[in-house]
Amino acid sequence: MDAERWILVVDDDQTHCEMLGEALRRAGFLVELAGSGEEALNKGGRREYDAVFSDIKMTPLSGMDVLESFRKVAPDTPVVLLTAFGSVETAIQAMKRGAFDYVGKPVNLDELVMVATRAVEHRRLVCENRYLRSAHSGRLRAVSLLGQSRKMVEVFKLIGKVAPSRTAVLIQGESGTGKELVARAIHDNSPRAASPFIAVNCSAIPESLIESELFGHIKGAFTGAHAFRRGLLEESSGGTCFLDEVGDLSSAGQAKLLRVLQEREIRRVGSNESVPLDLRIIAASRRNLPQAIKAGQFREDLLYRLNTVTIELPPLRERPEDIPLLAEFFLARYGTERETPIVGLTTEAMEALSQYPWPGNVRELEHVIERAVALATHTILSVDDLPPEVVQPAAENLPDMDIEGDTLDALKRERVLAVLESAKGDKEQAARLLGVSRRTVYRLIDRYGLERKTQAEG
Repeated sequence: MDAERWILVVDDDQTHCEMLGEALRRAGFLVELAGSGEEALNKGGRREYDAVFSDIKMTPLSGMDVLESFRKVAPDTPVVLLTAFGSVETAIQAMKRGAFDYVGKPVNLDELVMVATRAVEHRRLVCENRYLRSAHSGRLRAVSLLGQSRKMVEVFKLIGKVAPSRTAVLIQGESGTGKELVARAIHDNSPRAASPFIAVNCSAIPESLIESELFGHIKGAFTGAHAFRRGLLEESSGGTCFLDEVGDLSSAGQAKLLRVLQEREIRRVGSNESVPLDLRIIAASRRNLPQAIKAGQFREDLLYRLNTVTIELPPLRERPEDIPLLAEFFLARYGTERETPIVGLTTEAMEALSQYPWPGNVRELEHVIERAVALATHTILSVDDLPPEVVQPAAENLPDMDIEGDTLDALKRERVLAVLESAKGDKEQAARLLGVSRRTVYRLIDRYGLERKTQAEG
């Protein structure tokens, strides 16, 4: 029996309560006893139980009250009601309100153990299924960690090397480069893949809640602590804890995290009990942490604990050869969601995407493709479907431009004017000759005042 399978037995008949507890202990469960509903709720505020067995007939809080309370504060915990024959009808009503099962009195101890085994397994499956759904969603997102550039191939090699160990990894990169995707890839390819991957956004945790969020708390530890809660570090024990934007932690938060990494244990807020952790830490930061250390904003000893291996993620502008691959991937993801699927991009649209500097990196590219798909009126995305800020830089690189002997901007103006004159003012023909969209031609005409010039000459 797993050492973490705890059962709470609640009965105001002390002899009966102890008998049930002993039977469950002999079956290999860890058991705590409560002699009243109030005591049960207090114990529930200090520990998570894998099952609760409660007598119905108790005062002042009945088994029904225990059921309703646990359904609110620990909805995954199965509650089994113990009832005498005369109150079976009450027990059936309780099951409709969320009880897992009921056991009739006098209790058959073999039946008790059988129901306990089913209840504990039920909770395990519920928690596992929730995790697997989350992990599956994460793996779908991780597919977008694509690249064929030299820099990304080096990243993939590092992922493969560090994944099998429990080595601490620090991922550095600008916002939107895919730091969490790298962390998930490390986890998914590690021996911990079947255990939780918990992502902690350090920049989003208020200073006053750092201890509670990371370490958890017991019921009544502070105002608003209405129930026991495990912290994010404890939730990730056995798996991987991803500390995103760790450079944004306050100095107090850094000190608390350093202690955990040194001691490999935590204490929940309001508790004196130490809880050992089996942690693998992957941290990430958009900030340059060595520079933050020089500025007195980050602890050097914490950085030593976090960066056994450092992975530098390149910005998208430094790997333009990956843009077509990523664009096609996002198009396949979002284009098939439409009633009339979007199946491709024009050459001009792909060139515009490849020339844009992508300050928001891969995340921005994904949003641009998603937006273009939503607004497109044809099955092929054209440059007209892209946002103006993406298309505008492409217009700065018109084909067949000779820049010798004059300024680039003046020559662009002359080039556009010459093409317009050759096309006799036909904007669509001029767009084809220039290799840009008609919308770009109109923008260039307006930019260089060419409409006025051609009208004056006409």
